[in-house]
Amino acid sequence: MTEDELLKVEFKQGNEDALRRIYEKYVNYLLSVAMAFLNDAYAAEDVVHDVFVALAESASTFRLHGNLRSYLATCVANRARDRLREGRRQANRWVSHAGTEPQFEPAEDRLLCDERAKQIYQALAQLPEEQREAIVLRVKADMKFQQIAEIQSASYVAVQARYRRGMEKLRSILNGRL
Repeated sequence: MTEDELLKVEFKQGNEDALRRIYEKYVNYLLSVAMAFLNDAYAAEDVVHDVFVALAESASTFRLHGNLRSYLATCVANRARDRLREGRRQANRWVSHAGTEPQFEPAEDRLLCDERAKQIYQALAQLPEEQREAIVLRVKADMKFQQIAEIQSASYVAVQARYRRGMEKLRSILNGRL
């Protein structure tokens, strides 16, 4: 039995230590997934913590037969997408006085804050949402195109095209800087 399988069983049985170990194992990875979507460290932390709160609340009904890492990444991606949609709705209601530069205020001890990561997050923020999502889910969450197609309610071919066009745009935006 793999470590993740053991953690899932222990978590399902109500072992609080299992939840802590899941959190410690995946928090940095999930923060980087959320950050790639949101380009805002505080929002990324909120999304990841929301996912773990929901996970903790679901212990008695938790049933997962697949990969724990992919499941958590999907949860983070869905929460991040919801947050982006919510932000667009609010922007349509109120005139935003904020600058157009994406926010990058990393938490001091957990998020990547080197210049290369910042450049990548800023470049990702310039992509259309569907392309950014396809790239993040493929590269960061290590999902297959078919899984991404299900999340995006799109065809396999459409997701591949979004990924390819997004990568081309990323290369163009970064222009050999990395």
